[in-house]
Amino acid sequence: MREPTDLLALRAQLARAEKEARRRPAPAPTPSNLSLRPLKPQREAELQGVNTDDFQLSRAHARLREAVYQGHYHICPHAVGHARAEGFLEHDIMQVLVAGRVRAIYPEERRWLVAGYFEACKVVLPLHVVVELQRIKTPAGEADFLDVVTAFVPKHPHHIISRARLAVMLRYDDEAVQHRTSAVANRVGHKSKGKWRRGA
Repeated sequence: MREPTDLLALRAQLARAEKEARRRPAPAPTPSNLSLRPLKPQREAELQGVNTDDFQLSRAHARLREAVYQGHYHICPHAVGHARAEGFLEHDIMQVLVAGRVRAIYPEERRWLVAGYFEACKVVLPLHVVVELQRIKTPAGEADFLDVVTAFVPKHPHHIISRARLAVMLRYDDEAVQHRTSAVANRVGHKSKGKWRRGA
């Protein structure tokens, strides 16, 4: 036989159900721009041979910092030329190596793409540095040695460049990078334009 349910018992059940519903956490809404989209076939072909695995990147980052702290690095002349042409300095490259993150590994070329930032005229700009990894013998045993191959201000900071694009960049880096240091005053033998005159 069923027990008669009175109004108070129904209210108590309803209150318990509402309490349970409030305790249950609501699922967080996921924005549509954060959903992972599949790579386009062309982009997938471009990234062939580029390693972006998080575990490999974290190991590469640890090796990078250890080599930098031990002083096992060399900044190539065309990286210095790029720095002067694009408006950043050698210490900005070193800042990226110390504080930046390894974004991509190119295993066949034994190169890493390190992404970071530098500050120029109180404006923070992205800076990408490409380093080449070598093993050298030291009195303490074998150690990593880094050649800073090139550094550049990227047009798209979160975009990983492909191996083909990197090869093209480095081919142009082998040529002389055009840069010029401007003099503070006029050159000898040239007259100045003079000061502004008041309206005639």
